[in-house]
Amino acid sequence: MSTRKEIISSFYGQSDEDRRTLRSRHGQLEYFTTMHYIHRYADKGSKILEIGAGTGRYSIALAEEGMDVTAVELVDSNLIVLRNNSEGLDNIRSFQGDALDLGRFADHTFDVTLSFGPMYHLYEKAEADRAIDEAIRVTKPGGVILFAFLSVFGILYANYFQDNWAAGQAENFTDDHQVRHFKEQLFTGYDITEFEALFQDKPVEWITTAGTDGLVEAIEERSDFSMSDEDFQAFAEWYLAFCEKRELLGMTNHLLYICRKKA
Repeated sequence: MSTRKEIISSFYGQSDEDRRTLRSRHGQLEYFTTMHYIHRYADKGSKILEIGAGTGRYSIALAEEGMDVTAVELVDSNLIVLRNNSEGLDNIRSFQGDALDLGRFADHTFDVTLSFGPMYHLYEKAEADRAIDEAIRVTKPGGVILFAFLSVFGILYANYFQDNWAAGQAENFTDDHQVRHFKEQLFTGYDITEFEALFQDKPVEWITTAGTDGLVEAIEERSDFSMSDEDFQAFAEWYLAFCEKRELLGMTNHLLYICRKKA
């Protein structure tokens, strides 16, 4: 049986993660919305940790804005790209590491902690709890933590309307319609309330849950899909006004759970 790291490394070793949020409208929207929320809680003087930093799309952008950034990434190939792309920036440090063990960092170190990849690939509740606990531990009291996660419904809408719905349903739900989590999925999705419940007994205060890419991924492959730069900018600004609406959250693919560490 392959380990979680082996499965994840195999996938990212064959994908162009560095351009994922650039090459598609849903990726651009995810980046635009996510940066909007980061900027609500972080500024030039902030000390930032990004866990699961990938190739550094967010970490490098925030360092270029003058923030003090620490990036942690599990996958070798992603970390190589991150380090190459961040050459010349002296306010970003990068480490190989797992969200389950941030032992290199002391308690109460960071103003804002970003966990933008790990929760996609943690299939056991004990591991999800550990990643959440570690992110909370290294954040300063009163600091803000942003966790990215996937909607199981968004996964189905975006990937299983190509004459493969039955397979997607069986992979993501039990026969009595409970959400399934197992490592061979690669990407695991949550019911929104299921993910929020992971924080019920954690020392944090919920701020909001927001979608970051809406229905765009599900419809972008249509042959008649078209969105000019002007239309995209208008749509992205419009989306920000509605991305926290509860009735829309299940339809988006990527989401943010945002909370503040209790003092």
